[in-house]
Amino acid sequence: MSKILKITGLGKTYSSGQKELTVLQDISFEVEKGQSFSIVGPSGSGKTTLLGLCAGLDDPNTGSVELCGQDLSLLDQDQKAQLRNKEVGFIFQNFQLLPTLTALENVSVPLELQGDQSATQKSITLLEKVGLGERADHYPTQLSGGEQQRVALARAFANAPSILFADEPTGNLDEETGEKVIQLLFELNKEAGTTLVIISHDLELARRTQQILRLKGGQILTNERTKVQ
Repeated sequence: MSKILKITGLGKTYSSGQKELTVLQDISFEVEKGQSFSIVGPSGSGKTTLLGLCAGLDDPNTGSVELCGQDLSLLDQDQKAQLRNKEVGFIFQNFQLLPTLTALENVSVPLELQGDQSATQKSITLLEKVGLGERADHYPTQLSGGEQQRVALARAFANAPSILFADEPTGNLDEETGEKVIQLLFELNKEAGTTLVIISHDLELARRTQQILRLKGGQILTNERTKVQ
């Protein structure tokens, strides 16, 4: 399989007063196209920082990131944004829906940014797929947490991304609702052939992916394949 994400010798530090705070140190791994991959670790292990670097939302101090065949260090901010809009999807713990837009309009945003003339119909189809066809004209405040996360899920798949980053996708949901969202996530992942990278502290969720990268103190503890096919 071809590599959709290649991380080599990645390091990230932040200045804190007179001190340098090392958040990530010598991180290297690869994710194959179409694979389900999880990054796990306790709070403060550097998971979310690593996600930001993988997606080109932040720049590393050392090392390199190749995303969808592109060396991110060779791209300017506009080029990185174009790459994300075309190839990358995101799901966040706090949903990040636009409060002034309906569910349908939230899902349509990435398609409209690409000038897709069939944005509305595609968005309706995606909302129906996640069981929210009848809630298309509702605003985020009129939806439950699980419904908002399903809207975010539909939006993430709207532009048929090559890779999807999910940062604690069930963190704000109860167990039953979270399980439904996870099932949808894996179903859409398989249907679309999208590479799935889940950032989580939940090892049980991680074991449902094909490979688990464990972080501790900003360093790789283990990197192992699971029995999931």
